[in-house]
Amino acid sequence: MSRTPEITRTECRQCGTEIFGVNGRYSCTVCGWVNPWNEGNGDLPTAEDDPDYPRRRPRR
Repeated sequence: MSRTPEITRTECRQCGTEIFGVNGRYSCTVCGWVNPWNEGNGDLPTAEDDPDYPRRRPRR
């Protein structure tokens, strides 16, 4: 993921608490509401983007 993360702000759709997230993805710590993953401002990283993703080693 080459995009720089951006802190975003909105109101919780369930309880109205002001919440902050990253790139349009939110989770409310008051009531537990979470917005759908596809509402974010960018693509989610893939499993291969994770530094702990198991890499195949070449066979000898």
